Amino acid sequence: MNGLVALVGSGEYLQTMDAVDRHLLTAAPNKPARVVCVPTAAGEEGKASVERWVNMGLQHFRRLGALVECARITDRASADDPQWVEMLEAADLIYFSGGNPLYLYQTLSGTRAWDAAEKAWARGAIYAGCSAGAMILGHSVPDVLDPDLQLYPAFNRIPNCLILPHFDRAEEFRPGLTALLQSRLADGQFGLGIDEDTALVGRLNSAAPWEVMGHGGVSLITRDKITVHTAGQALRFQI
Repeated sequence: MNGLVALVGSGEYLQTMDAVDRHLLTAAPNKPARVVCVPTAAGEEGKASVERWVNMGLQHFRRLGALVECARITDRASADDPQWVEMLEAADLIYFSGGNPLYLYQTLSGTRAWDAAEKAWARGAIYAGCSAGAMILGHSVPDVLDPDLQLYPAFNRIPNCLILPHFDRAEEFRPGLTALLQSRLADGQFGLGIDEDTALVGRLNSAAPWEVMGHGGVSLITRDKITVHTAGQALRFQI
């Protein structure tokens, strides 16, 4: 991935993230930017849920002045459908909305759609992922409902990293989750806890720090400590 990467804790396609998305569109290779919204993570939730994400994405990015389309990829068959290849390869920004991160990874991995997206990112297109869309770039996807916080494979674009969106609500959702996450981190591993309505924006192949944007913070989590970075602050981690 040679373009910007945005890891979003929540708030995709809402006005609360306008400043973040305008920043991404300004950094896009072409103007107006060609955006492709991908609702795959909601594929298990049925047509109504998928169409809700589709309509939200289309309306949001049209309002921001982008040229936007949606790739209705909801299962392995549609992820291998050639009709999406040209759209994804030509994109300037590919946005994965929320849902089930494990389903998102298993649906896309090794498919024509993911290969086409890889080609776009190789030439500098932007990756944006909210919630599930952010989690799949880590080393593993943690199952926050599992008593032992079982880990499942992910794309490992940010090695040694576990990404937890909605992090400001983690303890409300499951008391003790932060300490459990710390206990699951091996030597050299770290977590990125991204608050709701917040994004962490940077580049994978750069020594430059990442920037926290939005209304909350991003927590850099190791076995021994947690360091919180708020909007406007830089965050460095080893890739």
